[in-house]
Amino acid sequence: MPEANYAPQKSRFLKDFDRMAACVRRVLISRYGEEQAKALVSESRREYEALIPQIPYIGEKSHMLIFLLPTSRWLAVYRALQKRGATVEVAGRLIYEMMEAETKAIPGPVRLLMGYLWFSPLLLRRVRKRAAESHNRQYPGGYVFTYVEGNGRDFDWGIDYTECSSCKLLKAQDAMELAPYVCAVDRVTSELLGWGLTRTMTLAEGFEKCDFRFKKGGETRVETRSKTDKP
Repeated sequence: MPEANYAPQKSRFLKDFDRMAACVRRVLISRYGEEQAKALVSESRREYEALIPQIPYIGEKSHMLIFLLPTSRWLAVYRALQKRGATVEVAGRLIYEMMEAETKAIPGPVRLLMGYLWFSPLLLRRVRKRAAESHNRQYPGGYVFTYVEGNGRDFDWGIDYTECSSCKLLKAQDAMELAPYVCAVDRVTSELLGWGLTRTMTLAEGFEKCDFRFKKGGETRVETRSKTDKP
């Protein structure tokens, strides 16, 4: 029996790509001009269409797709930029600006609601359950993570990721150099959605885990460094 993949979801995934492209249109035009921006989007979309069957399969309706699918779209953009001679640093900065534009496109009241729900008892119950289930490793390409109880002072709740689908995708596609830049967008997400994220290490940077800690109303503190820079 062949392994499941997301090829049957191609139409839906491409619609999501088109929505993303609409959100970041101004960012691309400001950098490349209208014609070049249009060409970059077209090339990135072709790259993405080819990539869809290769995205690690983690289930049809996994909530973790909200993290994995953006990475796959950014990888497609990166590949299109590489063909134009762009460095990973240039691509990383563009990805950050794209994520900022996408998140700002969410209406303010919806962002406030998303921030509120992030600390709701319902969501935390679900995260605890899914964290326990992740250790069953139902999908080889899936995330594996542990729920961390908050101490009521420094953080409200947290997650330690020990396996990351985004890293697995990038590694399989020989693009791990992009991984730290993908992780960096968590800063803008936290700031705009009110996550109060503190993070000191990531798998993408060569550490043994990603240590996400969330504090309602807290300051976002996301360190980005390589393992060789550890004190």
